Amino acid sequence: MPSHDGAAAAVLALNAETSGEVIDEAHPEYDDARRVWNAMIDRRPAAVLRAAGEDDIAAAIRCSIEHGIPLAVRGGGHSVAGNGTVDGGIVLDLSALSAVDVDADRSLVRIGGGATLAQVDAATEPHGLAVPLGVVSATGVGGLTLGGGMGWLTRPYGLSIDNLVSARVVTASGKVVEADEQQNPELFWGLRGGGGNFGVVSSFTFRAHPLPRPLYAGNLVYTPRTWDTALAAYATWTETLPNELNSILTFITPPPHWEMGTDPLMIVGFVWAGEDQNVGEALIADLRAAAPPEMEEVEPTTWTGWQSAVDELFPKGVRAYWRNSALKHLSPEVQEILLRRAAEQTWQGTGFDIHHMGGAVARVPAGATAFPDRQSPYWLNIYGFWTDDGDDGRNVGFVKALSGDIAPHAAPGRYVNFMGAEEPAAADPGTRSPDDTAVYRGEVFDRLTALKTELDPRNVFQLNHNVAPR
Repeated sequence: MPSHDGAAAAVLALNAETSGEVIDEAHPEYDDARRVWNAMIDRRPAAVLRAAGEDDIAAAIRCSIEHGIPLAVRGGGHSVAGNGTVDGGIVLDLSALSAVDVDADRSLVRIGGGATLAQVDAATEPHGLAVPLGVVSATGVGGLTLGGGMGWLTRPYGLSIDNLVSARVVTASGKVVEADEQQNPELFWGLRGGGGNFGVVSSFTFRAHPLPRPLYAGNLVYTPRTWDTALAAYATWTETLPNELNSILTFITPPPHWEMGTDPLMIVGFVWAGEDQNVGEALIADLRAAAPPEMEEVEPTTWTGWQSAVDELFPKGVRAYWRNSALKHLSPEVQEILLRRAAEQTWQGTGFDIHHMGGAVARVPAGATAFPDRQSPYWLNIYGFWTDDGDDGRNVGFVKALSGDIAPHAAPGRYVNFMGAEEPAAADPGTRSPDDTAVYRGEVFDRLTALKTELDPRNVFQLNHNVAPR
């Protein structure tokens, strides 16, 4: 724990040196300000600084170093690992830096480091544009992007980092720099998948893409009696899909407000991003013919409506534990594991998704960014979302058990945005083992370590899946 004297001095310095609001334990909003999305993470910082600009960001970094207390950086606060808070240190809250400026003529969007997906989608949709981001609209753009960023536009347009044009970064030295392909290109490389290891991003500039209006999207729903046929059909169907069709397959026990019964369900959600909706409809008809759904919700919708459709499952204050794996295939052996575990999961509060990857993601050469795996055609995310701490053992146990079962079939590396709170440091150059949680390896690991050593030799930015300096 940091010393009490150091923390008290840091709070005094923040009040003197910043224009943003400083919230310490005496402040009436302290308990609300210190909370993050994952209620399993309950920490008491010395202060939360709601930064008003880059000068405040630099001041928070300086106070952390000078007074010897840790620094946590919070964008949307949606990190499942709880990286946006810390005991006895400074929480740098970027939520006030949430402006979204759309240059529709150039299809560019400049986004403040504290903005959420909902704020971005609301700004871009009137222009018929979308930035490829995530699937829950309360998620912060910053953390999502720095880890890679996968969502409903991954196959047609790539990861969020593949659409990042530039970033404005406050480094550990307090210096503000621009990072893009020409300016500070090595930092730009590290920001794209290397997490929050290298600085605080005060703003991002993204390339946006046109979306059909209305959007052709929907869900095909299967009950347990048809799962084996439907999962096998999905595995075959996804082998030849064009990039314009993005899908996520989910196994989940529906919450009451869905009004879909109490049995666990398999749901194939999809978004068609192509110009000709008839092509998308024909592709969905192919899956429907191979595996007729028992229910379906397929109708024109809006981008903001689709992006926020599952927000209710993940409200602030749920308890959460996640794990993930890249999958080289959906072989019969993998399907058997998924079906068996899905059938066991008959309660509300856990689930798992299979993100169909490939497309634009796989076109980017390995090593061009720090993202760990671009060639695996599927990514499995196993997650929990519950409210009662009495359910912790069962639900965490389910996530760990499925993760352990799938490990022999998984590709090396993990996705930092889907990693649980207790998983160890992500960077590990060693040999892969069945329970390995390493993300970065080989030349990518060495390159990230060198960049970290250059920009953050004191490891000021360590509350993340940390790449330690040499």
